[in-house]
Amino acid sequence: MMSQPFVEGTGSESVFHVNQLLKDSKERDASDLHLTSNTPPVLRMSGGLKVLDNYRPLTPEDIKRLVYQVLSPRQVEVLEQKLSVDLAIGFAGIGRFRVNAYFQRGAITCVMRRLADDIPLLENLGLPESVYALCDLPNGLVLVTGATGSGKSTTLAAVIDRINEKYRHNIITIEDPIEYIYFNRQSIINQRELHTDVESFADALRSSLRSDPDVILVGEMRDLETIRTAIMAAETGHLVFSTLHSRDAVSSVSRMIGVFPPEEQAQIRQQLSVSLKAVISQQLLSCAGGKGRALAAEVMVVTPAISNLIRLGKQEHIHMALDTGTKLGMQTMEQSLEKLARAGAIDHFTALKAARNPSLLKEKLEHK
Repeated sequence: MMSQPFVEGTGSESVFHVNQLLKDSKERDASDLHLTSNTPPVLRMSGGLKVLDNYRPLTPEDIKRLVYQVLSPRQVEVLEQKLSVDLAIGFAGIGRFRVNAYFQRGAITCVMRRLADDIPLLENLGLPESVYALCDLPNGLVLVTGATGSGKSTTLAAVIDRINEKYRHNIITIEDPIEYIYFNRQSIINQRELHTDVESFADALRSSLRSDPDVILVGEMRDLETIRTAIMAAETGHLVFSTLHSRDAVSSVSRMIGVFPPEEQAQIRQQLSVSLKAVISQQLLSCAGGKGRALAAEVMVVTPAISNLIRLGKQEHIHMALDTGTKLGMQTMEQSLEKLARAGAIDHFTALKAARNPSLLKEKLEHK
């Protein structure tokens, strides 16, 4: 029988299963559940945090027991050796969640993010139509960038599922953890998970090149070797999708080049100018009225002009090409925010806070 919630006066030994908290999270339409020492469970709802005050503060021992309920022996080993672990879990009638558990001040902290029950249609995400064409590329590198929680994984899942519907391809995904489960339609999809199927993104990416892939999804560009191999895969006829934790297209290009030693950067600029096809930079923002989230996105399509800027190391001029590239399917973050604000999807304060250039956006919004 499931224990009662952690209310005042309940002993810490009376620890229920974590799925009770996840059920509460789903019923309140929360995006995330936070478990941290000396605080009751906390939910993220419409972008803000809400403490579940009907629960008492959790002790480090409480959290350890709750987290270990969902870890495999291998995941326990990873957590205790590397002091953090990522995984995905699912419960019938509740849903799937991405879990990040890590140590802070010697105790385990955990965040569980609710995943969509189904892979959304690309048309329903609020992205420009130019993004749809990326599914039809024969080869090259496409990046989806943004902070944690900006919807990168959802965008990529929608792209991969669209390719799955349209083409007879061999698709290999390398993820940490596997978030969305794909079902073979026109394509064959094999999903590999770090610490379960392979030890690193770089190892999995090198291995995938021997598996006759048409499309490769790399969950994240974390290190030089992964970036190098991904660029090489894109150059040699594969379509590669991946993510970066970067704010916009310009910083994404600079970051990829900057991880390489100075003596290699000219060569990498040349390779990237040929292989990079597009960068989508995302933010998820609270909707006006406080209910729901709206997607703001900058889209850079690599034209011959932008390719030349990358090759010459003049990334600082890319933003001007974005600003004038509307007819080519591009948009800046400010243009996206202006559309959302004028449509009433987000308020002006939210738009200005999210802008790279708030003064420019403010001037546009004040101009009727």
